Amino acid sequence: MRRGWRDLTDLVLPAECGGCGDGRAVLCSRCRTALGGAAPRRVRPVPEPPGLPVVHAAAPYADEVRAALLAHKERGMLALTAPLGAALAGAVRAGLRESGTGDGDGFSGPGPGPGRGPVSVPALLVPVPSARRAVRTRGHDPARRIALAAAGELRRTGVSARVSAVLRQRHAVADQSGLDARQRLDNLTGALAVVPGGARLLCGGGTVVLVDDLMTTGASLTEAARAVRAATAGGAGTATDRGGPPDRAGPAESGAGPGTYWTARSAVYPSAVGEGREERKPGPEMAGPNGGGAVIGEAICAAVVAASPDSFENKPELTESLHRCR
Repeated sequence: MRRGWRDLTDLVLPAECGGCGDGRAVLCSRCRTALGGAAPRRVRPVPEPPGLPVVHAAAPYADEVRAALLAHKERGMLALTAPLGAALAGAVRAGLRESGTGDGDGFSGPGPGPGRGPVSVPALLVPVPSARRAVRTRGHDPARRIALAAAGELRRTGVSARVSAVLRQRHAVADQSGLDARQRLDNLTGALAVVPGGARLLCGGGTVVLVDDLMTTGASLTEAARAVRAATAGGAGTATDRGGPPDRAGPAESGAGPGTYWTARSAVYPSAVGEGREERKPGPEMAGPNGGGAVIGEAICAAVVAASPDSFENKPELTESLHRCR
């Protein structure tokens, strides 16, 4: 009860800036500049894990940006969701622009104004799921919450986008802290899967954008991309759907066998695979190269709020930008 009252008061009268701790603002102007003042950039961890999709980040994970992400994730400072979502939306736009499905400000298609109207097939923002134990401890799923805010920001600026939380953990994994890049990749390999029925959403024809709050080694995004590719390799009727009809829950995690998936309802975000009720309907199929068959090919990219500073391309310009923010 006391924590709920504190969260409510923080939304109305923030006690401190989530980035620097100064002033009574959710995020002061200096910290907003650090978070979203520069154009999102392509990021590549070193070493870069095989299978990692193209990733764009809004800001380097340092100083005020690091503090803001930790305040939202670990301290439950939910008022930061909106600015973090706006930053993620910028990284998504950059990814869509590079993938050839958007111009950075909006998709080409029917709508009010050139390049500003939403198209019929939206981009799908697929959040990397947090461990169930972490969600219970924190009281929320940070990546999914930020993804929902980012999708709303994209739609407000004319970019057709929605969230499809189709990824789930198949089994528990070890704590990633203290593990190097190779160990993190080994720890997560095979840990994620697409829920039954999720492949139909992924094969709807829109670009799949894997989203997370942070990228360090790239292991989580690599595993998420592997799970999406595995689920969509054969179109909508993939192994993910063979465990039962698309709209019926598959076997519980406790069931034996590698084809089982955890589909229990989250205590924080109840049951929904998609952001809205309409997302449970199968999307339109996209013709494959030989005609017919819903295939997603390599229409996958990724976007994060922040990434390790040494993973940014064009590092001299990044260094100058960091100095300006300070």
